[in-house]
Amino acid sequence: MLTQQDLVNFCSRFDYDLRKSGNGRWIDQKCAADVVTVVADCICRCALPDGQRVFTTSEIWHNRYTVENVEAIFKKPGVESAAARNEYDKFFQQPMEMLANAGVLLKSKHGNKNFYRVNSMEVLEYIALRERNALFFLRTYIEKVLRDSGIYPAFEAFFQTQTKDGYRAAKETFSSFIIRHTKINGVVECNRIFIKVLNPLAYFHNSRGTEKGRLSQQIITYDMLMYNRNNFRDVYADKPKGVTRKEYAAAHPAEVNEAYYRYQSAKAKRYLRLFNDQVRGGRTEHLEPAHLADQAIHVHHIFPESLYPEIGSYLENLAALTPTQHLGYAHPSGRTQEIDRQYQHLLLLSKVERIRENLAGPSAETIYEFSNLLFVLSVGFDDDSFSEIEDRDFRGVINAINAHYTS
Repeated sequence: MLTQQDLVNFCSRFDYDLRKSGNGRWIDQKCAADVVTVVADCICRCALPDGQRVFTTSEIWHNRYTVENVEAIFKKPGVESAAARNEYDKFFQQPMEMLANAGVLLKSKHGNKNFYRVNSMEVLEYIALRERNALFFLRTYIEKVLRDSGIYPAFEAFFQTQTKDGYRAAKETFSSFIIRHTKINGVVECNRIFIKVLNPLAYFHNSRGTEKGRLSQQIITYDMLMYNRNNFRDVYADKPKGVTRKEYAAAHPAEVNEAYYRYQSAKAKRYLRLFNDQVRGGRTEHLEPAHLADQAIHVHHIFPESLYPEIGSYLENLAALTPTQHLGYAHPSGRTQEIDRQYQHLLLLSKVERIRENLAGPSAETIYEFSNLLFVLSVGFDDDSFSEIEDRDFRGVINAINAHYTS
């Protein structure tokens, strides 16, 4: 599995100067992180096993894996419906054009049809693993394009000043540059693309960006970058303290795309298994002496996915375990619908330690977020007090977990 630095090194091999390529479609409106990771995932499934298969956009969106997942998680029309062709064409074509310009894919044209082949399966698989990988790739790629094209200083000035004038300067610099050096000749189209350029960078700068054509009132948050913006955190955002999540959900029903969360959960489990194999040598995350020599080939939801779908895709709620630990201890006698409460307590304490090691240690890749840990615990225990714990206060987290199991 690659690291973020590997992505930086990959992009550094290419000259993305738009003054030379003239490619106005180096990024486009559908290139949100959650779309890009799903498209990359579908391409991986279609291009394997050798990665050398040549494919078209329509082949990807007619692939069985795509049909089973994309229709449900993005609520797209069926691939055979009359409304599907234009919608799916943009949904897959725009990220694929971006990946080709970045060098992840290779593109050739025969007649009016584009054909693609994977150029770097490692990078494609990294992007496909999870949204945050795709988002880091987008940030790295976008910044490299702007630097190679000589217009990054306008963006850098905006991130430093965060004024309307700085925002206007960055936006006008981008539009005039694109119109001058590519086939895109309209300011409106440039402004649509500008959103996908500025906001991923703004997120990593913890700064304001663009919203509804203006300087955003708040800093750009993770959910603002996603195509699928409806999530469980939105559902619970206005929940008063003292009201349980079940009570609030019953009184304020909201449509949440559970198919999307199941898909994300499956990918999160795959990602944690790969990370644990690579970084921790495949050892169990719950360090019991009797099982240190066994490989942790199972990934377990500490708070069950069936009961807590809102945290099913959080790495902070997953534990890499040996088969015996998973089916013998976590689920008593292999009954996967049951959870051993005492063992759940121990797994949470071990998971907190693994998160602390990842955030504070020398690991090449930071995969956890302390705020996500607090959210997982808040949902799992239905206890809002976890949100009051200060950042990186692991002792406070452990004390609060212990209190739940001794009360």
